[in-house]
Amino acid sequence: MNPIKLVLAAASLAVATAFTPTAFVTRATPRFTTTSSLSMVQGQGDSYKKVYVAGASKGVGRLVVDKLLSAGSEVVALVRSDEAVAELSALDGVTAIKGDAMDYKTVEDSLYGCDAAITTLGGGNGGGEDGKWVDYTGNNNVIEAAGILGVTRVVLVTSIGCGSSKDATPPSVYEVLKDVLAQKQKAENVLIKYYTNMNWTIIRPGGLVSEPETSKAILTEDTMAIGSIHRGDVAGLVVEALSSKATEKKVLSAVDLSISSSANPEGRTAEAFALS
Repeated sequence: MNPIKLVLAAASLAVATAFTPTAFVTRATPRFTTTSSLSMVQGQGDSYKKVYVAGASKGVGRLVVDKLLSAGSEVVALVRSDEAVAELSALDGVTAIKGDAMDYKTVEDSLYGCDAAITTLGGGNGGGEDGKWVDYTGNNNVIEAAGILGVTRVVLVTSIGCGSSKDATPPSVYEVLKDVLAQKQKAENVLIKYYTNMNWTIIRPGGLVSEPETSKAILTEDTMAIGSIHRGDVAGLVVEALSSKATEKKVLSAVDLSISSSANPEGRTAEAFALS
């Protein structure tokens, strides 16, 4: 669905949202319903009781689920495998939904009733048989469904190398990643261009590392920031940014300058973005 169609869809939203849509996805109900809400960053920002996470089965998305639960939020997690549903369903406060983010209706049905959405979707290994990439199509489905359902808080996780941060990426690295970065950038552009009434944030991590987090990573508006960052630190920054009013309509890079990186051999520094 083209984002422009939101104009027409908005006219029927009042009627449509009076009914729970028929779900065509497999759901696993959480073992309890929490009444607490997401902790706010140093007393600033909005709180979100039920947060949707697309890409929750592994990587940054899976760690985002843990961070949200630690902050006291309910989580609705969209995953593709039975194994992921079983793992996440064992966690108190998680509704795990088996479905494909490439299918718009699945995303819309599973997002219904959430207060905010985080999408960490990414494949990076080429489009499917239909030529579509989850980096664009999946993320776009989350963005569009949020707009249709009136979920106005969205955090999109992409990558350094997209948009204004292209020049931060070493040419040799950009050449390898240019196709996937182009798809991620398309999703960013949709959010920025068409969703002007939405409280969105785009976070672009540097090179991802799977070691334990350092808690030294930062968000920055410096478009030339480059370096590595642990996945756990990305997840922590995403959850902090979610409830920070300061990040509204901001595009931020995420790096850990305490980690040596071949992409930043000169040790270039960057100013940290204040979340409060």
